[in-house]
This record gives sequence, structure tokens and C-alpha cells, in this order.
Amino acid sequence: MERLKARRVFLEEDAEAAFEDACGKGWTDGLPIIPPTAARVERMMATVQQTPDTVIATLPPRNGAATVERIAANAVMAGCRPDYLPVVVAAVEAIAQPEFNLYGINSTTSPVTPMLIVNGPVRHMIDLNSSYGFFGPGWRANATIGRAIRLAQLNIGGSIPGAVSKSTMAQPGRYTLCMAEYEERSPWPSLHVEMGHPAEESTVTVTAATSTVSVSDVWSRDAEGILTTMTSSMDWPGIPSLRYFSGQPLLILNPDHAAVCSRDGLSKEDVKRVLYERTSRIPLSRFAKAEQQRLTEDRRVRDGHVALVPGPEYFMVVVAGGHGGYHSTFVPTWAQSQPVTRVIDTRRITPAPGPSATRQGGDVHGAR
Repeated sequence: MERLKARRVFLEEDAEAAFEDACGKGWTDGLPIIPPTAARVERMMATVQQTPDTVIATLPPRNGAATVERIAANAVMAGCRPDYLPVVVAAVEAIAQPEFNLYGINSTTSPVTPMLIVNGPVRHMIDLNSSYGFFGPGWRANATIGRAIRLAQLNIGGSIPGAVSKSTMAQPGRYTLCMAEYEERSPWPSLHVEMGHPAEESTVTVTAATSTVSVSDVWSRDAEGILTTMTSSMDWPGIPSLRYFSGQPLLILNPDHAAVCSRDGLSKEDVKRVLYERTSRIPLSRFAKAEQQRLTEDRRVRDGHVALVPGPEYFMVVVAGGHGGYHSTFVPTWAQSQPVTRVIDTRRITPAPGPSATRQGGDVHGAR
């Protein structure tokens, strides 16, 4: 039986009492929640086409049925607005696909967590941040959509820390990890267009992130220098893709770094090719002796060197972030998982009336 059932769980409107109750029953991530009363769950479900008992997915390891109602209850708890629910529903469907390997993610010793990348017009409609501070606090859509996915994993999938999830240390991204691509400032096709979707279609892509690594290059003024810095920050021996020769590492280039690469004539495919070429000759001597033996036995060593991934197509590249800081982000991904993309049904979403804040100099996010 799922640890959270909608409608009849919370009748108490007292926020403090509801939070204490949720903590005592293991229904929350440790942060305060909005009580998912019947009225709130009903309002949340009004933005999707499916009926409350429609099963969107089955979430391991408990194999709990992720009905629309149960997903909505977790979205309410996370603090989502009703217009966020179509994104949450699509993301739940995506993480349940076999190639994403949610069973492994929810039970492994790794710190891996689902990371959401949103593309298309829905970014405008629900005011998702893709510019300054998109991974940080202060933006409701990013924070609560990612948190809703974590609560669904906990309450429907049964990913209970310690008892089921054996993640040795976990990571802050397990609270929430959701972003939008800054399509308006990208010189290349967006992630969802690259995957074959029309630009006017809204999608969410889930990938299995093990961490986020800031890569700063404020000095380089050409693609050669920028990509040298990027690739030199990707090939450390502990990265999962390098150890298991799988996964799809993600590079999030800030708009300024991307613009320089494009100005120098590089397409996104060219960037991926350079990333591959410069991470395919990692000296075997950088690895511990036991690891050297394993890599040799696995026939991963060529002329004394090891490659990060099998080919250029294994890299993902998106554009996001504020301007002028010249900080990009490398996201190592879990080797036992593959990214999954799903279309978001936006037919019942009411577009946001305007930017939720303008405190960052007019360029708050990529959706404006």
C-alpha cells in the first residue's frame, strides 16, 4: 500500500500539525509541505485530461501505481501550482521507462537522482527559470516540480532512505533538480528538437545526474580554449561514465560560452565531437592499480589510454544560465541509465500572467 493516499489523508488545515504528521509518517523529504486536502488535490487535477484513477506509471522498487490523483497529492505537498502538474505527470511517465532504470536509481549506493530538462513553450507558460540561478533557490516552478518527482519516488515508489535507498551520501539534488533550456539564447537546435520533436511542442527530458560540477573559464575568448577547459574538467577517474563506459554525460554551456563556440563555426555536433576527442585519451596511469587491472581486463585500454564514452553521440549539450559570468556546468550521469523524453500536454495550462520577478536586471530567465 502506498505511503500517501490522496483525498482522505489530510483534513487538518493547521500547517504545523500537518507537517509534523507527515514527518512522523515518513511522507516528506524533511521540508515543510502543503497539506494535500481533497480540495487542493481536486484543483491540481483540473489541469490534466486524465481521470484521477488513471495509472500513469508503476514506480519501483515498491511498484506503486502512480495514478493521477497520487501524483497530484505529491505535487500539492511539494508546493506546485496546478499548472505545473502536466509537467510532473510527463516526468513521472518518463522516469518509469525501463531504459531510465528507476529501480536501480531508487536503490543504488550512488547519489544519482532524476534531473528534469524542460523544453518548448511550456517554459513561458509556467515561468520556468533557465537563466540566472536556475539550479538555485528562489524560483517556484523549478523548485517544486523537481521536488514533486522526489516525493513521488518516496511515497509511491518507496525509495525510503536507508531502508530501501542505499545511497551512501546522496546529494542536494535529491531535494529537487529541474531546469529549462534557454532556447532563445542558444545558437543551436534545442534538446527536444535535436531529439526529433517540433520546436512548438513542449517536452521534459529526464536524465540520471550524479552531481553538478561548476566549470569556470573567464579568460578564453575562443572555442579552443573554452572546450579545453570543459574537457579537462570531465575526465576524472571517479566519474561513472568513465568507470562503466556508458551513460550520457551532460554539458550545460552558459549562453556566452555557447556564443563563442558558435562564432568560431562550431555546431552542436562539432562540440560533441571535440568533447569526445579530448576525453578519449585519458592516461591509464591516472587510475589506481586495481582500476587499471579492471580496465585492462575489460579491454578498455588502447595504447595506454582510456576513453570516457564510446562516441560523440553519448554527450548531451544544452544552453542555460545567466550572462557575463562565464561559468558552465558539467553533469556526470549514472552509467546504468539512459535519458528519456516525454511530451507535455499543455492544453489545460493557463499561461503565467507575467514574470514572477524582475530583480535580476531584466534578464531573469530564458522564457521572457
